[in-house]
Amino acid sequence: MRVRTSDIKDSDRIDIYLNNSDQSSLYHSHLWGEVIWKSFNQKSYYLLCEDEDGSIQGILPLVNLKSLLFGNILVSMPYFNYGGIITKKEAPRDLLIHEAIRIAKEKNSNYLELRQEEPLNNGFTVKTNKVSMRLNLPKSPEELWKSFPSKLRSQIRVPQKAGMSVRIGRLEELDNFYTVFSINMRDLGTPVYPLRFFRNILQCFPENTRICTVYQENMPTASGFLAGWKGKLEIPWASSLRQFNRMSPNMLLYWSCMAFACEQGYDIFDFGRSTVGESTFRFKEQWGALPVPLYWHYWMPGNKPVPDLTTKNPKYRMAISLWKRLPLPVTRFLGPRIVKNIP
Repeated sequence: MRVRTSDIKDSDRIDIYLNNSDQSSLYHSHLWGEVIWKSFNQKSYYLLCEDEDGSIQGILPLVNLKSLLFGNILVSMPYFNYGGIITKKEAPRDLLIHEAIRIAKEKNSNYLELRQEEPLNNGFTVKTNKVSMRLNLPKSPEELWKSFPSKLRSQIRVPQKAGMSVRIGRLEELDNFYTVFSINMRDLGTPVYPLRFFRNILQCFPENTRICTVYQENMPTASGFLAGWKGKLEIPWASSLRQFNRMSPNMLLYWSCMAFACEQGYDIFDFGRSTVGESTFRFKEQWGALPVPLYWHYWMPGNKPVPDLTTKNPKYRMAISLWKRLPLPVTRFLGPRIVKNIP
């Protein structure tokens, strides 16, 4: 077997491999290299492991992030909850890891990060503090509604009684999604992705992506970005405006997204990543979602400790506090220049 970097001629074979794999996610698509380059000017590597007959035995997408603030990182996949190696066999897995480490050394990377849904059990340092919250869906929205406790149904009715409406679309919903998203990120003290990032995703994955937005008359109050793959619909980004909290537009947002998932024939609704016990975990848990462990593995040269790039790191507290006070146009200008280097 051998490992090499893929090229455009491999696209159809990769698609077939991903469609036949029960380990694959949307974020394993080779099209992400184009999205990330257009959005952030970041270099990607899409590794294939092939046998003597040229059949694909495993894949590993990688992105090289470089910045003065956060270092030089090789990661699969940055910006998303999933990525990492896809293979059922140990030999291709080891060859892909070996090549990833070689690239990391060649690029003087501070570390290699692999975001796996199953443990590699290969001796790498692994973080398991994050889980994916997932809900098994019935065949219809009506069945899903009946499965909710009465308190939850009452919370969903609050924005409905307030006259809020829902639209699900694509590029026509992008500006309103970004309005809500950028305000919410500023309020959280987090740099925001550029608008072009979401536009590029919508354009590269027209069959897999949607935007759901909740309106009070013509004012967007909550919005979520949806990404579907096989039987699972994920909401990787969702936001609501604090000024409308008393009307709970986020409850209508999530209900509408789940109802849409049922109508489209999805089997699982993925609420995204959470830390057990925190507020977002409890919010997702009330819908009936259950935690699925995630395994983020790290190759650290010289056995150095794994860095903490989360908002819980004390050295970022002052920056977060300052960011919350910046004018929105400033955060929209500076945010994309910072966040592209945060995996």
